[in-house]
Amino acid sequence: MNKPILYIIVPCYNEQEVLPITAPMFLGKLGQLAGEGKISGDSRLMLVDDGSRDSTWDIISELAEADERCLGIRQSRNRGHQNAVLAGLMEAKDRCDITISIDCDGQDDINAMDAMVNEYLGGCEIVYGVRADRKTDTFFKRTTAQGFYKFLSAMGAEIVYNHADYRLISARALRELAGFKEVNLFLRGMVPLVGFKSTCVEYARAERIAGESKYPLRKMISLAADGITSLSVKPLRLIMSFGLIVAFLSFVGVIWALIASCSGHTVAGWASMTCIICFVGGVQLICLGIIGEYIGKIYMETKQRPRYIISERTWENND
Repeated sequence: MNKPILYIIVPCYNEQEVLPITAPMFLGKLGQLAGEGKISGDSRLMLVDDGSRDSTWDIISELAEADERCLGIRQSRNRGHQNAVLAGLMEAKDRCDITISIDCDGQDDINAMDAMVNEYLGGCEIVYGVRADRKTDTFFKRTTAQGFYKFLSAMGAEIVYNHADYRLISARALRELAGFKEVNLFLRGMVPLVGFKSTCVEYARAERIAGESKYPLRKMISLAADGITSLSVKPLRLIMSFGLIVAFLSFVGVIWALIASCSGHTVAGWASMTCIICFVGGVQLICLGIIGEYIGKIYMETKQRPRYIISERTWENND
C-alpha cells in the first residue's frame, strides 16, 4: 500500500504574529509523520490567506520559497473562516489522499494528527478532532459554546459535540463534499452529511500562542445563525406550532369575550388589551424575523456566487 499524501490546511487571517511560530511546527509534524513511514514525503502544508491586511501573505511567500513543502494560496478578499477552509480543501483534494484542517493560532494540539492518521490507515475516511474539555475557555464562552451545540442538536442538526474545524478528511470524502453547493457555509455540520466511516480523536486545547482571536462575539453569533439556518428547518416548524397555540388561545379569548358581553359583565380594561396586543405583535415580529432570515439565505443561494476566489498561488509565482 502506498503511503498517503497528506495536506495540512491552515486558514490565516492577519496572523503575522503567530504564523512564524506555528508554520515550522506544522512542517515539523509533516517531517515526523513522514519519518515514521505513516505518510508520503510528498505531503505538504497549505496556508490559505483569507485576504489579510497585514504581512501574512508576505510571510507565506517567504515560507514557500524557503521550503518546497510549504504552499500558499491567497483569496482575492476576506471571505470568512469557513470559506478559507473550503478553499484550501478544494485546492488540495486532487493533489493528496488526505487533508487535515487546523487553525493557525496553535491552540489545537498538533500531536492529535498522529492519532488521526492512524485512524485513517485503519479505514476511517473522516476523523473529527474533539476537545476533551473547555478549561481554557472563559465561563461565558464555555457556557455559550456548549449551549450552542445542544441547541443545534435539539434543532435536528447532525453535528459532532465539541468539534470545530480540526479534522481529517480523505480525498474521496472531499470529492463528495465538493457536490455541496451552498453559499452559506457551516462545515462542521456539512461534513457529517457526507457520510463514510468516521470516528473522533480527543485532544486538549491550549491558549493562543500569539496575536488576538479572530472570532469575536459578533462572528460567533453569525456562525451560529448560519449553522442553524443551513442545517435545519425546525425553527420554521416551531413558528407554525407556536402560531397554532397563540391562535387557539386567541380563539378561547374571543369565546370568553362573547360570553362576558352577553352576560353583561364587561368592564373597560385597556391594560389587559394593551398586553395582549403587545404580546401578539411581539410574536409576529419574531416569527417574521426568523422567516426573513431563511428568505435571506435563499436569496443568497439563488445568486450562485463563488464561495471563494483565489488571486495568487505561491507555486505559480515560483514558476
